Amino acid sequence: MEESISEEFKSFLDSGIYRLDGSKVVFVDPVRLLNDSYSRFGVSPSAYYSRSFQSTDRERVEEEDNAPSISKKKRKRKKRPRDLNEREKSAEKRHQEAKSLLLKAHRAFLEVAGLQAFLPKLVKCEEFTHDGETEEKNFIELGSHWQAPLYEIALCFPKSHEGEDSWLGNHVGRTVVPLFNNLISNETNDEVEAEFNNSQYILPGRSCFYMSDLRQIRNLIPAKSDQGFNLIVIDPPWENGSVRQKAVFPTLPNRYFLYLPVKELAHAEGALVALWMTNREKLRMFVEKDLFPAWGVSNVTLCYWLKVKPDGSLIGELDLFHHRPYEYLLLGYINMENINSECTPAVNLEDAHVIISIPGVHSRKPPLGKLLWDHIPGTKPVKCIELFARELVAGWSCWGNEPLHFQDSRYFMERQER
Repeated sequence: MEESISEEFKSFLDSGIYRLDGSKVVFVDPVRLLNDSYSRFGVSPSAYYSRSFQSTDRERVEEEDNAPSISKKKRKRKKRPRDLNEREKSAEKRHQEAKSLLLKAHRAFLEVAGLQAFLPKLVKCEEFTHDGETEEKNFIELGSHWQAPLYEIALCFPKSHEGEDSWLGNHVGRTVVPLFNNLISNETNDEVEAEFNNSQYILPGRSCFYMSDLRQIRNLIPAKSDQGFNLIVIDPPWENGSVRQKAVFPTLPNRYFLYLPVKELAHAEGALVALWMTNREKLRMFVEKDLFPAWGVSNVTLCYWLKVKPDGSLIGELDLFHHRPYEYLLLGYINMENINSECTPAVNLEDAHVIISIPGVHSRKPPLGKLLWDHIPGTKPVKCIELFARELVAGWSCWGNEPLHFQDSRYFMERQER
C-alpha cells in the first residue's frame, strides 16, 4: 500500500494531479499544471496563492472575545430565522444532495498519506510582494478608452527562432502590433516576452489571444465548422453583488451570455463545453432552461470544485448558505451526434466528479485541459479556447477583455528544476 501511495505521490509531483477514489475525486496543484506551458519561466507559487485565507474558527472566537463590548453586543444580535422561499428551498435541496459526496471526497483527501504535510510546501506561503514602481494595468479600463485602437504591444522573439518555417522568419527580434481587437499569436514553441506601457508580459508557446469586449467576439468564429474548437472553457463574469461591491471586475447581466457564439465556435466533429458557475439557484435554473439550449449543449454532467486551505481544511463552513466552499463546473457536448464514441469516451453522467484545490486570488480557476483531455472529441491535435480568460495556456486560444491579467511578469519567476 505504501509503495502504491508513493508512486501516486510521485506522479502528482510530475503532473500536478493526484487521483483519489479512482478518477472521481482529484486534487490538483494549479501551479504545476500551468507550468507545463513554460520552459524558461515558471508561475510563482507565492504569487498564485497570494490570497489571505480566512482565520480558523478558534481564531475567530478569540477575536470576538478580545473585541470591544459594544461590538460584541452588535454581534449577538441575530437575525430572526425566516422561511425559505421556493428558490432557496430548491437550492438547499441541491446542497443536501451534494453534501455527502463533498464530505466523502474531503475525508478521502485528508486521508492521503503525506499530502497534508506537503501542502504548506506546495503553497510556499511567504508574502507575495512586487515592484511598486510599475502599477498593474487595468485592461478593462484601457480597452474602453478612446485611445484603445492606438495602444500597441511589442513582442520580443528570441534570436534563436531566426529561420523557423513560419511568418516569424521575417519578424525575428521585436515586433509591434495593435493590442486591442487584434489576434496576437506566439507561433513558436518557446515563451515570448512582451512589453506594454512599461510592463513586461510572458506569452507561452503556441498560444494566441484576442483582447476585446463582447461586441467583437464574433470575429473568432472560424470560416468553416471543421476549423472550430474541440474544447471550449467558459468562466463568465456572472452577476454577483459581492463582486460588484469589491469592484473586482465588471459583471454582465445573464441574458448577455445567450448571445455568445458558442455553437458557432464548436468543431463539426463535436466539442466539449466546460462552464464555471457559482451555486446560486437562479443561475443554475438559467443555465439549464435557457443558456445550454441556446448554445446547443447536451449530455450535461455536474462536477464540483471544492476549495481547501493550506492546512487541508475547507475554506468555509459547508452549510453556510451564501458562501459555500465549492462551485459548480458543468460539462456538456455540442454536435454530440458527430462524436466518435469509440475514440472519445464521454464523461460518465452517473458519477459526479470533485476537483479539490487550494484557490488562488478571487475567481481564478484551476486549469482544466489536462483533466478533461481524454473526453475532448475530435481528431488530434484538438483545438482549445477559453472565453473570458484572464491568463494564457500553451497551445490555446484565449478571448476576453483582460487575457493578459496573470501574464504580467510579476507573477512569474526564473524556471527552477522541480
